[in-house]
Amino acid sequence: MTAPLSVCIPAYEAARTLETTLASVLDQDEDMEVLVLDNASTDATGDIARSFHDERVRIVRNDRVLAIGDNWNAAVRASTGRLVKVVCADDVLRPGALAGQRAVLDDPGVAVVSSKFEVIDEQGSVKETGLGLPGLLGRRPGKDLAGIIVRRGPAEFGPTAATTFRRDLFDRVGGFRGDLVFPMDVDLFARMGAHGDFHGVSTVDAAWRDSTFNLCSRTSSYSKLSESVRLHHRLARELPALVSTGDVLAGDGRILGAVLTRLRARAGDVAHRVQRR
Repeated sequence: MTAPLSVCIPAYEAARTLETTLASVLDQDEDMEVLVLDNASTDATGDIARSFHDERVRIVRNDRVLAIGDNWNAAVRASTGRLVKVVCADDVLRPGALAGQRAVLDDPGVAVVSSKFEVIDEQGSVKETGLGLPGLLGRRPGKDLAGIIVRRGPAEFGPTAATTFRRDLFDRVGGFRGDLVFPMDVDLFARMGAHGDFHGVSTVDAAWRDSTFNLCSRTSSYSKLSESVRLHHRLARELPALVSTGDVLAGDGRILGAVLTRLRARAGDVAHRVQRR
């Protein structure tokens, strides 16, 4: 049976946080399917998912560990919803998130909706709030989305959990492309923007967990920056009507500035250590 909305939770070795994540999703008073895809975890991920006796929860388990892009695609393709939200197994939804975004998507002209977000620490305390969506609040032509993502970067767009999209467009554009892991979600949303409008809402609908154990924290800054540059140029090649040369130059300039800032900081640290000898 087709669900009006699917919340997909790709979960790998997620025992530390999955209970909190699932509770935040199930606390939403929505007619939905909550699909947990256990990526062949060896910890208690599956047991925690099964401990929720809620008819909205469906659990699928991979026979082997899949790469992140393949796993996220498998989660969405196993779901049945016309609308989809992907929530990482350590992130959290805030009250009313699903109802508000679903109402926006009642307009068939909107392809993607996203909200502002906040950052929480490993214990769940809020570190920062009201972040994200620079230049993207309100309804915007989808063509604006790719250009702003390139200019401002995926980190300012927010976590995947802040966004809901249409399943038919996911299938139409080919799903997630896992060769670029860090900007994998915004790459998908940029391509969806070629087929409908984007709507940014000012509510804080999701929290991203800043922890020592999530993939983002374990990925080097230089790797993230390198992937962002590759994303800029790929989107410009594939979507020339949406991403201009100016967008690419601005995005690459932002990356270069970030690299130089890190190099100066590293040089300063080295100089300080030498002086103390």
